[in-house]
Amino acid sequence: MERLISTPLAVCMVAFCLAGSAQDAPDAAERAAPAPTDAPYPVDYFAMRAVVSNVSVSPDGKHLALMKIQTKDGNPIVEVYDAADLDKVPFRMDANPMEIEFFSWVSDRDILFRARQQVRKRIEGFNQGVYEYKWGMLDVERKKVRSFSAERAQIVGVLPNKPNKVLLAIAQGGGDGPGAKLNRAFRPLSYWELDLRRGTKKLLVRGKISLGQIEFDADGNPWLGRGFDEGSDEYVWYHRKLGEKGWRDVLRHSEDSFESFSVAGFDVDDRNKLFVIANRGNDTTGLWTYDVDTAEFEAVYRRSDVDIAGVVGHSNFWEHPDRIVGVAYNKGRFFYEFFDELEGATREQLRGVVPNAYNVRISSRSRDGNTMVIANTGPRDPSSYYLLKDGRLRTVGSQQPLLESEGLADVEFITYEARDGEQIPAWLTVPNGEAPFPLVVMPHGGPFVTETVAYDKWAQLLANNGYLVLQPQYRGSYNYGLDFHLAAFADVSQGGRAMQDDKDDGALHLIEQGLAEKDRVAMFGWSYGGYAALVAASRTPQVYQCVVAGAAVSDPTMQVNYIRWRMRGAPSEKWIDYWDNAVSPLDEVEKVNVPLLIVHGDVDQRVPIDHAKKYLKLLDEHGKSYEYLELPGADHFYSTLFYDHQETFFGKMIDYLANDCGPGGLKS
Repeated sequence: MERLISTPLAVCMVAFCLAGSAQDAPDAAERAAPAPTDAPYPVDYFAMRAVVSNVSVSPDGKHLALMKIQTKDGNPIVEVYDAADLDKVPFRMDANPMEIEFFSWVSDRDILFRARQQVRKRIEGFNQGVYEYKWGMLDVERKKVRSFSAERAQIVGVLPNKPNKVLLAIAQGGGDGPGAKLNRAFRPLSYWELDLRRGTKKLLVRGKISLGQIEFDADGNPWLGRGFDEGSDEYVWYHRKLGEKGWRDVLRHSEDSFESFSVAGFDVDDRNKLFVIANRGNDTTGLWTYDVDTAEFEAVYRRSDVDIAGVVGHSNFWEHPDRIVGVAYNKGRFFYEFFDELEGATREQLRGVVPNAYNVRISSRSRDGNTMVIANTGPRDPSSYYLLKDGRLRTVGSQQPLLESEGLADVEFITYEARDGEQIPAWLTVPNGEAPFPLVVMPHGGPFVTETVAYDKWAQLLANNGYLVLQPQYRGSYNYGLDFHLAAFADVSQGGRAMQDDKDDGALHLIEQGLAEKDRVAMFGWSYGGYAALVAASRTPQVYQCVVAGAAVSDPTMQVNYIRWRMRGAPSEKWIDYWDNAVSPLDEVEKVNVPLLIVHGDVDQRVPIDHAKKYLKLLDEHGKSYEYLELPGADHFYSTLFYDHQETFFGKMIDYLANDCGPGGLKS
């Protein structure tokens, strides 16, 4: 598609492989015939990992780079195009046998990237996975790659005003000592300026527990520090003025407070004013400025219905790297309020030219502002990328090119009333066709997280196969204010009780509305969602005909014990109490009254496979009906579910729901 528009101004790792003149490999879309429009897409369409991703232009606008997976079971490669002529054969870089995870431009000619490689067959403990990592830099002009690594190191910032230099953070010490029980966000780090060309690094700041996390501006000047005062049990924010050496204690927040509090940036026109996201005595969070000289807060933007999701940076990172131009909030989808009129007008104009516009954003832009990558994600667009250059809009590619918008489903934002009167927000993915539909209730993981549904692969897979999908934002979820979150901790802990009622009541609401068909209802969840599915399997009266439990916590006590030792403060104590008093699926196996499909990766570091093994053993002892699918080499996280994992898992789940979920299956 082309369109003309006006533009407002530690193991052994082998060497990286380069290919400069190879012909374009055929895209996945060219190797597979499209599915008939009146039939579900084959599950392998959904099983494919992102075909095109990480699309971005170089600071000078001359090059367009992206990650591409060329075969269904392949690893990503980096392709670099001439931005003025995308029809030219691109330069390609592979990291075989490692897998490139992501990359970022650091200068007009240099790309910094990180790669990983599975080096173990078993996890080394909780949150200790099977991968090792390495950093590399590609010189796109010389077509040369150099790699480097540093123990416990992370790249934490690009310095747009210092080409070829980045900020490196290195964890200090081990897991013991007085700061061991602190939240990891406040553990001490040392910060270095790394010269990518020379491979040398210069110490900038060495952190400590009392001042352990440092933020830097685009020139590498430290301006914000975070630490913990062990005398007062407070998190502390420190500020350093430009040109000064010392730090000033400017903000404090008790570790016993349930209110949210974070510093999101500074005002580039008045560096003594910080942008803060906080409740400040309100139910929902808002955006405030805080004057470090007068210690005064001033409200910038707040809503009474939902929390602030975050601030929006300027679309031109290279020219305005520290400038904040707006605020985002999530109510059904992301909405934005811009302080910069030109930024807002540009975003709105782009929404008018992108097909299936939903969440449209400028994901990358050249220094002169004239070349940009536009990304769109929505229910009928798994994520598409466009290049706008010289007033011409060109399609770059899609994460899932085999999935056409007509075959995908719309998403609606609804609310319904739980049995105790609590109003529960939810997303509803509605299949093409006529109601009533068989229903899958799909609770999110966490459980204490924010979920925004734009394009959800699992929901769209189910909807494409004829299922109505409910994603309830049960009490305890973030985004809907402090009271809604704390409702999960009211009276007796609500894990497996009132929070479970919220999910069941959503299903009953849809049945009452005539959208879902009684006796054709299932629950599917992953992680905490898997826990919820196991709890659902034992409930009476029973709402579901079966459950699908992925990476499920079956033993809450075992899960809490992994991290109990480092939890502190009233919110953490509430969290521990929540799980210590939650329903344990292990104790409920005798009550299981529906069939189960249990899925688990054998190298899951977040919810180790022992959870599944303990639960399966009890199912056998009690003679309960179940099926078990183990995914070799799969960790807990979506980025470790490769094509083979997803094809096997998706195929099994769709077949199970249709044929083995309750008497005759949900499609009978």
